[in-house]
Amino acid sequence: MELNNTLKVQRAINNLTQAELADRVEVTRKTINTVENGKFVPSTVLALKLAKTLGVSVEEIFTLVE
Repeated sequence: MELNNTLKVQRAINNLTQAELADRVEVTRKTINTVENGKFVPSTVLALKLAKTLGVSVEEIFTLVE
């Protein structure tokens, strides 16, 4: 299984840079970049923080693809 995400799209909808989103969820900009590019799978806590910050459900950002 693979984890796909719409983080970049959701971030753009909210007019946030990677750095701004990173500051809001208390991670580095590089962490946001690696999540967006599918190189890093975020923890449950980070996924929840991202969803809350972006005003969407976790499922709207992350989906499993078989």
